Amino acid sequence: MTGQVRVAVIGCGAIGSLYAAHLARVPRVEVWAVDPWAGHMAAIEAHGLRVTGHADFTVPVRARTDARELPACDFGVVATKALHTREAVAGARAALADAAVVSVQNGLGNEEVIAGLAPRVIRGSIVTAGTVVAPGVVRYDAPGDSWFGPFEPRPATMDEVTRLAGLLTEGGLRTHALEDARGPQWAKVIFNAATSPVSALTGLAVGPVCTDARLRSQVDGLLSEALAVCERTGIALLRDPRESVEEAIAEAYDHQPSMLQDVLARRATEIGVLNGGIAAEGRRAGLPTPLHDCMVALVRGLERSWSAAPR
Repeated sequence: MTGQVRVAVIGCGAIGSLYAAHLARVPRVEVWAVDPWAGHMAAIEAHGLRVTGHADFTVPVRARTDARELPACDFGVVATKALHTREAVAGARAALADAAVVSVQNGLGNEEVIAGLAPRVIRGSIVTAGTVVAPGVVRYDAPGDSWFGPFEPRPATMDEVTRLAGLLTEGGLRTHALEDARGPQWAKVIFNAATSPVSALTGLAVGPVCTDARLRSQVDGLLSEALAVCERTGIALLRDPRESVEEAIAEAYDHQPSMLQDVLARRATEIGVLNGGIAAEGRRAGLPTPLHDCMVALVRGLERSWSAAPR
């Protein structure tokens, strides 16, 4: 493969920073990052983006707070919270006018939003984990594969999917190009939707949620509903999410999922693209998902309570 490739990373939190850094390790790739966090962007622009933890390197990345300053790009990587997808991609629309754009976000429905703003879309799913520990520094906490595939209603070409996956793999994040990437995406969504809202509502980490008999029954019920939706819609999972639950108990017992972190900080959660996404797909398939509907209602109610006026 020859020729320079320009990639825009939209949203430079932990995941966006890890993707930007690993892509920038490839000599022929020029990476531009955009995020409203001015301090993080200034540090990256001045000193490069540093990765610690499972890797240790620093790479040059062009960083901006205003997406209108991005040049035309070959690829876009969207790594914002789902709540900010439309605004973030719309801001970078000029730079992405002829780009293939991948979502590496949580949940379901992000690709549909991107498809209304970008010409060609890639469905993405990741299990990599990290934390921004200081402006310009991201800690690589847990390595893991990524899976990319064309997003059916407005797909990138398979050549584009394979090219971007190859660049990430070359940079150190092993990425698989698939004709149908729904399986890995749904496996991650199902695990998160079964554990995260129960954790967020109880304040408990993943391990206690999955080992308390009464709470585990809720987790198992959420898993069963989601698996039934997959069976009805013909989505073939690459891994049984029930295995992920047992793995989480063994390896991430004290982990606080992002939804619990959002609740503790009184931030809006991603319940709408997790349990809400599964429930929406169930409705399209004519399959009720009352437990997922219940999780959406409870977490939304909790969010409303933070701003409700006392009586």
